[in-house]
Amino acid sequence: MLPDRFTPTRAAVKRPENEVSSTELAARAGEGDKTAWDALVDRYGNLVWSVARSFRLDNATAADVSQTTWLRLVENLDRIRDPERLAGWLATTARNEALRVVRRTQRELPAVDIEVLTDPVFVEPMAAILADERGAELLEVFNELSHDCQQLLRLATADPPLEYAEIADLLDRPIGSIGPSRARCLKQMRTRLEAISARTQGETR
Repeated sequence: MLPDRFTPTRAAVKRPENEVSSTELAARAGEGDKTAWDALVDRYGNLVWSVARSFRLDNATAADVSQTTWLRLVENLDRIRDPERLAGWLATTARNEALRVVRRTQRELPAVDIEVLTDPVFVEPMAAILADERGAELLEVFNELSHDCQQLLRLATADPPLEYAEIADLLDRPIGSIGPSRARCLKQMRTRLEAISARTQGETR
């Protein structure tokens, strides 16, 4: 994922990552600072991965989309007008790359699978939500949701967070529909979880 142009430099980011602005990191990365580039990948890697996976790409294909997205960033670092909005730029680029793959394959893509929870390279925000004591039940319920709900919830739990306007652009939906749609999807999850809980309690009596 790291092009040859990036080399270790003395301009390493010594401050905590969250204290260094994306503008500064992008500027240093544009000058070939490997430390700054690594910090950008750490900061936005989960976001790029979440967008790629939201299109039901398997892990290998999503990794290819992520790699291509980062290469696009390398190619355009000096053209990005507002690095503080880098999250939106990366999300849009990852979406476009994912759509390109989907159109190229022209086939039904597999539904989200449990593999994402043990991915050795990326940790998905949704996976973290599912990794509690009710993880198995939550995963079962999440997999039963429609693709639209899965996609929306993945983007709504992206790290760093996306604004509703950005999610609306990615999904090509009116911004006013994002909040209500998210609420409906979460309600579906709660309803199904309650049904599972009631069933489990009935079996233990």
